[in-house]
Amino acid sequence: MGAVGIAAVSIGYNVMQKPSEAGDPAAASPVPPLAQASDPEAAIRALQDRVGANPNDAEGWQTLGWAYFESGRHADAVRAYRRATKLVPGNATFWSSLGEAVVMASEHDPMPKEASDAFDRAIRLDPKEPRARYFLAVRKDLAKDHEGAIGDWLALLADTPPGAPWEADLRRTIEQVGRINDIEVKQRLAAVKPTAPHPAMGSVATAAIPGPSREQMQAASQLPKGQQDAMIEGMVSGLEAKLKANPANVDGWIMLMRSRMTLGETAKASAAYQAARTANPAQAARIADEARLLGVPGA
Repeated sequence: MGAVGIAAVSIGYNVMQKPSEAGDPAAASPVPPLAQASDPEAAIRALQDRVGANPNDAEGWQTLGWAYFESGRHADAVRAYRRATKLVPGNATFWSSLGEAVVMASEHDPMPKEASDAFDRAIRLDPKEPRARYFLAVRKDLAKDHEGAIGDWLALLADTPPGAPWEADLRRTIEQVGRINDIEVKQRLAAVKPTAPHPAMGSVATAAIPGPSREQMQAASQLPKGQQDAMIEGMVSGLEAKLKANPANVDGWIMLMRSRMTLGETAKASAAYQAARTANPAQAARIADEARLLGVPGA
């Protein structure tokens, strides 16, 4: 996977981790109680029980797909998202979620046909769908249309809410592809002035242009407050545990800092910042830049 493929993993993962907008949250099937919500696997089992009890619960399948994706089980996420798209073929977020999961599940092809087709379907349903827009620009870049890809990413950046979690990653991708292909982007980036209002942040910063969609957050919001908090903390703690095993994952540290700041856990965000710098001295400057963008104390 080339440079843009690596960037796609980072960005796609940030823009897109926000639950979708399939239907009225009041009409959504209730999420079953999570007896051990602090355990991400317990959350997955609860969601499996939910769709097992109601196989036609499209939102449940989408939320299960997101939970699988967050756990790195991308092939399982693909299967869950396929079911969601089959049940509600008119939902753009379902299709873009499927496309991203297919990309992440692929070991060799950076843009499998199923993913490409899913992004095309999403953009036909909603021309503003950000994840589909991002990955369709990746497709252009992979096809050597670097200028076209940069143009599409700049257009997406112009529609990006100011301060959105994926904004810095998107800018960095444009800079990286421009530098690799000798395309001037500095002035074009400076000219982009996002005008969209900043949306309310979700409970956990699972935003990657590649986190949860509005729909997924709606589903999670049906849990009692204590169970919501436990589920979210379980996901964030799971990420923290993975970083202890693989401290060289700089993007993971940035996501952890973002999550802690979103949860209001500034001391833990600061601790993650220090741990990330200690483990990755060669990337200390980048880590510091990202931490300052997030408002991490001590950065």
